[in-house]
Amino acid sequence: MAKFTFNMPDVGEGVAEAEIVEWLVKVGDTVAEDQHLVDVMTDKATIDIESPVDGKVLEVAGEVGDVVAVGSMLLVVEVEGEVSDEVEEEAAPAPTPEPAAEPKEASAPMPDPTITPEPELEPAPAPTPSPTPASEPAATAAKVLASPAVRKRANDLGVDLSRVKPAEDGRVRHGDLDQFIAYNSGGGYSPAGRTREDEPIKVIGLRKRIAQNMSAAKRNIPHFTYVEECDVTALEAMRADLNSARGDKPKLTMLPLLITAFCKLIPHYPMINARYDDEANVVTRHGSVHMGMATQTDNGLMVPVIRDAQSRNLWQLATEIGSLANAARDGSAKSEELSGSTITVTSLGPLGGVATTPVINRPEVAIIGPNRIIERPMFVSDGQGGERIEKRKLMNISISCDHRVVDGYDAASFIQDVKKLIETPVLLLSD
Repeated sequence: MAKFTFNMPDVGEGVAEAEIVEWLVKVGDTVAEDQHLVDVMTDKATIDIESPVDGKVLEVAGEVGDVVAVGSMLLVVEVEGEVSDEVEEEAAPAPTPEPAAEPKEASAPMPDPTITPEPELEPAPAPTPSPTPASEPAATAAKVLASPAVRKRANDLGVDLSRVKPAEDGRVRHGDLDQFIAYNSGGGYSPAGRTREDEPIKVIGLRKRIAQNMSAAKRNIPHFTYVEECDVTALEAMRADLNSARGDKPKLTMLPLLITAFCKLIPHYPMINARYDDEANVVTRHGSVHMGMATQTDNGLMVPVIRDAQSRNLWQLATEIGSLANAARDGSAKSEELSGSTITVTSLGPLGGVATTPVINRPEVAIIGPNRIIERPMFVSDGQGGERIEKRKLMNISISCDHRVVDGYDAASFIQDVKKLIETPVLLLSD
């Protein structure tokens, strides 16, 4: 027998350390080569770490939430015989990574859901009424992919994990357990009137990144927010006409139309599409619009980026929005798709809200928040010098800006011009 020390590998991109998000093995477990051992999170993405050897786990680097430096011990495995030179090289400390060429991105997203709706979760199936041998559920549950915390919680609640349907990728998470319990309330898992015990949850992974970046944004940026009401009746009618004749093109939501309006006006307001390096005291006004799109996922809010949004038509924007949102939700988004935005759009969409005061995605200097469309009676011109009451579709648009870079007058003027453009939507399609 020999001890094999597996060090935290160099995952590239100038990453010097990573946070442990979830251990999939524990001390005493037997592991196989290429087995998924642990999920770690860098500034860019969550990464699966696999075992280079077969053996028994003797030691792990730390608990969930701990940070492990590249090249330091990740876990120790007892293996049979001697470890090959090739494996030893893989386990050896990685060279110190070179500093990144560009300033470090704030990769965590803003705490405002995107206009793209979350997929609905199917309720978990009810427990099968027929009795099964006592040993069978335990054996089946052991094969279910779930973190130790989820397993412990399910055990405390008396829930057989094999009966819980995962929302994605075959792994049962706390949200899936919540869905199962809610669906089966009254069935012994969550009796009516029963008080739930307090549940401490460690802030780790993406949620930790969000907390850190939100704190930095609010601590360093003097925010101000401007809100304007817009009549989108004509815009919604045009959207319906375009969708009715779209053929095999993706269905248009309001978001591609709004992004088109923003992109047409940004050249006249270059200070809106900028990033502020407050350490170097340099503001970079960007010529291209790399539009960040806050997206709600099961793991937290992420901001995939629509590159060169100003060069895309409505249908191309709709396709890119759908593709990026799906990639963010299923975990397949690449690091370059989650960084480099120059301005962000975020919205509660159909969830509602009269107005929002979104937090800026630092180091950007502006974030735009469309709000829910509502119908209200309005006075409109009758074309003969009088007025009549008519039902109209109205939407508030919010913009939060960094007051060190953007003046209130400029932010208000930008949104006023957006209002004029979307209230005369034919202008969106003109050069």
